[in-house]
Amino acid sequence: MNLDRCSGVLLHPTSLPGRYGVGTFGDEAYDWIDFLSRNQQTIWQILPLGPTSYGDSPYQSSSTFAGNPYMISLDKMVEQGLLSQDLLNEALGSPQFTANPDNVDFGALYNWKMPLLAKAALQFDDTVENEQTNDYHKFCQDNKNWLDDYALFMALKKKFSDKAWNEWPDEYRTRKSKYLREARVELKDDIKSVCFMQWIFDRQWNALRDYAHKQGIKIVGDLPIFVAMDSADAWTNPGLFYFDKNLVPEVVAGVPPDGFSPDGQLWGNPLYNWPKMKKNGYTWWIERLKAALQRQDYVRIDHFRGFAAYWSVPYGSKTAKVGKWVKGPGLDFFNAIEEALGKDLPIIAEDLGVITPDVVELRDTFGFPGMKILQFAFGSDSANNYLPHNLNNNCVAYTGTHDNNTARGWYEQDAEEKDKDYLRRYFSTDGWDVAWTMIRGVFSSVAKIAVVPAQDLLSLGNEARMNCPGKARGNWSWRFRKEMFNPHIEWRLKDVTITYGREREKPEPVVDEEYQKAVEAATKASSKP
Repeated sequence: MNLDRCSGVLLHPTSLPGRYGVGTFGDEAYDWIDFLSRNQQTIWQILPLGPTSYGDSPYQSSSTFAGNPYMISLDKMVEQGLLSQDLLNEALGSPQFTANPDNVDFGALYNWKMPLLAKAALQFDDTVENEQTNDYHKFCQDNKNWLDDYALFMALKKKFSDKAWNEWPDEYRTRKSKYLREARVELKDDIKSVCFMQWIFDRQWNALRDYAHKQGIKIVGDLPIFVAMDSADAWTNPGLFYFDKNLVPEVVAGVPPDGFSPDGQLWGNPLYNWPKMKKNGYTWWIERLKAALQRQDYVRIDHFRGFAAYWSVPYGSKTAKVGKWVKGPGLDFFNAIEEALGKDLPIIAEDLGVITPDVVELRDTFGFPGMKILQFAFGSDSANNYLPHNLNNNCVAYTGTHDNNTARGWYEQDAEEKDKDYLRRYFSTDGWDVAWTMIRGVFSSVAKIAVVPAQDLLSLGNEARMNCPGKARGNWSWRFRKEMFNPHIEWRLKDVTITYGREREKPEPVVDEEYQKAVEAATKASSKP
């Protein structure tokens, strides 16, 4: 990766503040980029941007190519004449509207925001030629290869009461041409609504990303290795997966038992038929990565080890205990990706979990930086690969990820006493202010990139955890309030960034005068006999 020593913050856009119940691409997102920029950060890392469904996980999306309409800024739409203020006010007055500043209510969003966007789509007259309609038609044409099928997929889901595609009537489940043609006519309004939302999402995200670039901020996105079973990807391309003749999965994805779950994790995603993908030159994957890199500057591939070998679980199994490792596409796959997209791929390998020599070889052959999680560093001894003094340059160091507890939550609730004791000895600390102790640990390491979840900057506990693996509901909802990022936290972030040489520029040292006074007063008090 062509990045010098730098740092950044992990925060999903849905966690941004705002008055409509979820973080969006509105003014608060621009404020967030300003925050990162003025505090010398280089990276904003996010989770997958795709549409979510049951369970609200961004890692189980209805399309790997589409964007999540929940993140659309309604205020920006009003400013651009794409949504009337009266229509917005009407939606805000509906009984379904809720706006919890601390958590996202995804169910409420589905019931009030999606119908509002659909009404705006119907009011958008794309037959009148102007700058906006021309842009809309260009977007639809440029993204035709996935948008047509995705829009039809979502329209059919609505027609069939949100049932999964493999529960639809056979003529639609098996994509009979005659019925799909008729459906495109019958459901034209719903299809237009989906296309409209995707256009707005793309338009707003591109504007925000361009602003980030002007402020010196690079976006690190996230790409799940697998796609959801109930997705346009699986419905449109059944031949790329291990489905039987009735389009029922033969095997599904998961991971074996580990520290997160004694039963393993049964993800349920359909598994790729890699031999078939190889025959057509991995075309679908090449298009997928192209689309991801059009939206983000760098991509973290979740569950990277699945390219070396993946855990295959027989369909219908109750847990992931019953499964086996199956060889993945390996070097051949990334050779094809390099040939299509060029050398020095901007990819971060999520190489956590059961890492075998073939995974290491695959990662290192292509020079992908791996991940090092400080929360994993204190379970053994000084030889632990996650300890700061054992890291190498070509990695991304984190205090924790979206799947971990917050640093403070981990220390207070999850860490064993021996882990806490080792941490206290390692950092010469009593454990107070543990989140910032760990932040200094990853920032001071030799890792090329250091990334910290926003929750750790705020020293929040378990209540701010983003995801608990194995827990089906209640995840992904945390939001911060704007006032939480006060001047003192800004000073601390800028200070630790400059102290350990991760700043973008070389500014004069910044002193938090109030904090300095408090330190001096405490020093004087402690020095009295």
